[in-house]
Amino acid sequence: MKLTILGGGGFRVPLVYGALLGDHAEGRVSRVTLYDTDADRLTAVSRVLAEQGRGIADAPAVVATTELDEALRGADFVFSAIRVGGLAGRAADERVALDEGVLGQETVGAGGIAYGLRTVPVALDLARRIARLAPRAWVINFTNPAGLVTEAMSRHLGDRVIGICDSPVGLGRRIARVLGADPDRAWIDYAGLNHLGWVRGLYVDGRDELPRLLADPKLLESFEEGRLFGAELLRSLGAIPNEYLHYYYVNREAVRAYQEAERTRGAFLQDQQEGFYARMREPGTPALATWDRTRAEREATYMAENREVAGAGEREESDLESGGYEQVALALMRAVARNERTSLILNVRNRTTLSVLDADAVVEVPCLVDANGAHPVTVSPLPYHAVGLVTAVKAVERAVLEAAESGSRAAAVQAFALHPLVDSVTVARRLLERYTEVHPGLAYLARP
Repeated sequence: MKLTILGGGGFRVPLVYGALLGDHAEGRVSRVTLYDTDADRLTAVSRVLAEQGRGIADAPAVVATTELDEALRGADFVFSAIRVGGLAGRAADERVALDEGVLGQETVGAGGIAYGLRTVPVALDLARRIARLAPRAWVINFTNPAGLVTEAMSRHLGDRVIGICDSPVGLGRRIARVLGADPDRAWIDYAGLNHLGWVRGLYVDGRDELPRLLADPKLLESFEEGRLFGAELLRSLGAIPNEYLHYYYVNREAVRAYQEAERTRGAFLQDQQEGFYARMREPGTPALATWDRTRAEREATYMAENREVAGAGEREESDLESGGYEQVALALMRAVARNERTSLILNVRNRTTLSVLDADAVVEVPCLVDANGAHPVTVSPLPYHAVGLVTAVKAVERAVLEAAESGSRAAAVQAFALHPLVDSVTVARRLLERYTEVHPGLAYLARP
């Protein structure tokens, strides 16, 4: 099988290749094509992959290219992990929002909207090209904002585009371990949108073990999300929120912490990765070891400001285990390519899964996956507190899609104004004006 990675010079690509190296079954990926617009980054990542695959006889061949059409032709799977505007764009998104007193996180609030407005037009073009050049390919989308981008691409690719995220899987695995259960045997009852979902149950051998966790404050605060939100809030919700809901539940404190921080997360990652790619231009640099050290620092500092607000302290070793988006991607590819049926939490079109949303809305829910794709599983209705956030944020996503497809500034302003973490038309207009100034790519928003 041929896998094409869009954004092939990205820092996390070695995670995907490392997962592929552990797959020795018949029908595995035999060729990986890396596509990126930055040739230097492609060279750097190719060096890391070469060291990863050294000594492994059946390691997938790696080809790097800056020609998009060449990368897409003949692909069986396309992994989309692009970053429009790079980390400099993310850092600008965060700073503009914080200057206006609102959250500037990459996928949440004003920063997520700005990122979506830059990314959706590119994602739509990619979807059209994939439909034309690789119509039988399955597209696995990790490009953020993942739910929004997946919904945009689905307008051209239908159910052949599936969004993935490691947050729900990582959360479910941490809960299972705290309860003394095998994470691989647990069924996670999870529903919402990408970066806006809740675990409402965790079933082991048909028994819901979540009530036992919610009844024990000490147990609740023994893992990252429990320390982040606190036992009192979790018990009142009767659910465990995705970590990104901290930006909603503790918004004012989070904004203040980010404003007072020495630099934003995007600026930190920009400096860190510029240093990594600069070192990789030196011929004698040990590629894999340099990448490993950089990744460890990245993971240890994840959501540091939120943990400071919550008094959660440093990340513990058990917290560093993510859901492994590369493992989710590999399991998804195996299920589709070999009909190895499995269950995964994915971003897919809603159908009738969440009754408060229409059939085409992309949601993040448990799915059964087989050779015919991902099929969302019926879940219990969302509680009203969740319905309010989910429908509000979906309305924002739809406004972003309208703006991206029509070039309407009014739709873009509406997207900012409708978001619960902006909630001001005046601020929304200022945000769009500032973002248009710092991002030339938003010049397409020229129609009233």
